[in-house]
This record gives sequence, structure tokens and C-alpha cells, in this order.
Amino acid sequence: MAFATLKDKVPPHNLEAEKATLGALLLDAEAVGTVIRFLRPDNFYSLQNQKIFGAIISLFNKGERADLITITEELRQTGLLDSAGGPGYVAGLTDTVPTSANVEYYAKVVLETSLRRALLSISSKIVQDAHDESADSRAVLEDAQKHLFELTDANQSATFKTPKDIIPRAIEAIERLYHTRDAFTGVPSGLKELDQMTSGFQKSELIIIGARPSVGKTALALTMAAHTAIKEKIPTAFFSLEMSDMQLMMRLLSSEAHIPSENLRSGLLRMKDFQDIQDAAGRIYDAPLYIVDMPNMKLLDLRAMARRLRTQNEVQIIFVDYLTLITSENTLIPRHEQIAEISRSLKSLARELNIPVVALSQVRRDAEGKMPTLADIRESGSIEQDADVVMFLHRERTPSRDESGRDVTVDTKLIVAKQRNGPIGDLDILFIPKYTKFVSKANG
Repeated sequence: MAFATLKDKVPPHNLEAEKATLGALLLDAEAVGTVIRFLRPDNFYSLQNQKIFGAIISLFNKGERADLITITEELRQTGLLDSAGGPGYVAGLTDTVPTSANVEYYAKVVLETSLRRALLSISSKIVQDAHDESADSRAVLEDAQKHLFELTDANQSATFKTPKDIIPRAIEAIERLYHTRDAFTGVPSGLKELDQMTSGFQKSELIIIGARPSVGKTALALTMAAHTAIKEKIPTAFFSLEMSDMQLMMRLLSSEAHIPSENLRSGLLRMKDFQDIQDAAGRIYDAPLYIVDMPNMKLLDLRAMARRLRTQNEVQIIFVDYLTLITSENTLIPRHEQIAEISRSLKSLARELNIPVVALSQVRRDAEGKMPTLADIRESGSIEQDADVVMFLHRERTPSRDESGRDVTVDTKLIVAKQRNGPIGDLDILFIPKYTKFVSKANG
């Protein structure tokens, strides 16, 4: 019982694996390139071993080979030789392993014990924060999730890649694009003109779609989400802070079944319409589309749900309808500062989850009737700063039927006003009011 209690108080570590790793690196300097991809000095439990591995990395970065002589001299010059165990300890490291053949195995044992120590540290902090009654429980949950994601990312990160590593994959990607022609490097929106300009929505990017009310922000986002989830079978999340999940589904059914939305709402349907609805419902039913319907959603709740969808459902893109309806945790600061906080957080979320986040935003009232610009983004200039891509919708507010009662399509400008890694310009698309959807002009 006493041994078990003592073991619980000593953090997980494996000094033999640490010494074996260092010894193998001193025997074979070429092995440093293998280990340095996933191991850092703070992964070592022993402070002596941390300093020795740090010196090995320092020599590696200077282009020098690490052996008993060079590592001892490096530690001496930095004043760390004595605290690293002295020359005798360094020399004894090579006695622990006959060759460097198993260096990667030893290094991964070191990483495994380091990961367990980090988990214990995070767990202790969670316990401490949970007992702090002054801390908001959702903030504690957000902080815990953030640290766990950081730990996962750190465990998968690589320190560097050489052209030798990257070029074969780049050539393969180019050949694949050449043969498929219509492939994109990101998540396709379904609007051909936009996808050609952006190559799809890219990972880690924050995309803003702005427009005045009733111009079609939600319709455009839902058109894109339907394409990614239903047509491309890409797991997609749609956070709706304005419309209910039932309203969104009615729009989707109208769009997919090609039945006017007003007919669905009024129930004025033909027998053939029911078959079209059943067929559309079958396609939507199997789609990896995850609708989050929560009015007045707090920023912490959104981030927590996004992480869960990314982890459990492998969501590849997130839509947020819309940005200014998200509630900040800090309601005491001015509204423009709250929006700035939300904008930064969405950009951070896109980078953390490594997926595109598409957020809708209103533009100023002054933009009514004219082509909106970046200066028209409502409530905060930080949205423009944080976003990788900013698009605006602009169209005339025309009736959905002409004078003879026939349904019409409405010419719409999709203005790509900012694209951090690509061109900008105006694109022509079509809005179909009776289905509440957008299509490429070529398909109109």
C-alpha cells in the first residue's frame, strides 16, 4: 500500500529510456534528424537529460555533429556542464546502448511518459479550477478542452521538413489536379466561379460573408453547406443563431426537391411533390450535416461544441449564422470590443481545429443600395483584420415574380473584397427566390 501511494506521487518517467535516447544520439549524430521531429527538451523528466538534449539540438542547428567531445564542450561553453551531470555522466550515456538502431523506440517511450505527466498536470489544474467557486464552470471547461487540444497538437507536430520530404507530395497533388481538372485544394462551396478563384475554402481560414438584411446571407451559407454535406459528403457543421433547425430544414427540402418554399409553408402541394420531397429527404437524411440550433449562444459554448464536432464527427468546415449574434462572456466591455474578441476567437478556432470557419456578418446601413466594401463591415474593424477571406453579397431587392406572374432569377454580385492568399474581384451568380438558393450563373 505504501509503495502504491509513493508511486502515485512520483510523475511517470523512464530514466533508462531517456539515457538510451541520449546515448544513441551521441553514437549516431544522423539519428538526431529522426528524433527532433517529435521530441523536445522538456519531454525529458531529468533536468540533466533536458540540458544534454538541448545541447544536442543546439549543435544540430549549428550544423555540427553531437558526440562525446562536442557535447561536453557545448555544455561547458554555455555553463551547463556541471548541472548536466559533468563529463562523467555524459560519457556514461553511451554505455547504456550498443547501437542507435532503436533510437526512435526509446524516444517515443520518453514522449509517452511526458504525455502522461502533462495529462496529470492538466488534470490537477482542472481539479483546482473546479474547486474555485469564483470561476465560471463553462470557462473551466473551455480551458480544459483548450489544453487537451494543445496537447494533442503538440504530440503530432513536426519540427521541420526538407524539400526532399515535400516535393514528391507536391508533384503528386499537381498530377492529381491535372487529371481531375475540377478538383480544389480546399472545401468546395459549390459555386464554380468562387471555387475557381479560391480553390475552395482553405484549412485554418476565417471566411466572412457580409450583406445587408434579407439579401441572402443565410441562403448563400446554406447553399454552400448543402453542397459540401449532401453532394460532396464532407462532414459539415451549421451553427444557426437566427433560424430554428426546422426552418433550416424546410429551406433545405425546398432547395433539394425544387419545390417553392412558400408551397411547403402553405401545404399547397401536388402528389408528385410528395415523391420529390421523399427523394430529397433521403439524400439529406444520409448527409453528414450537423445543425446546432441555439439562440443567444455564448462564445465558450460555440467553441466547446465545435471542438466536440471536430473530434467526434470529423467535421471539415463550420458555418456560423451569424457572427454578431454570438454572445461574449465579457458583457461589460463595449460592443465593438466584444465583436473583436469574437472575431479573434473564431480565427483562433479555425487554426486550432485546422478547418475553415465561415461566419456571416451584417454590413452597415450606409451600404444599402450600393456595392459594399470592407469599410462597411458592421461594429468592428477587427473582423476585416482577422478574416482571411471577406465576401459581400449585393443584389437589387426585386420581386420573386415578374409582371406576368412567372418566377424569376435575380442577378447577384458576389464580391471577393479580400483574399489573403489569392486574387480579389466580383463574381456573377444567380439567386432563385422560390427555392431560396444560389447557383452558378452557368447553371442558371
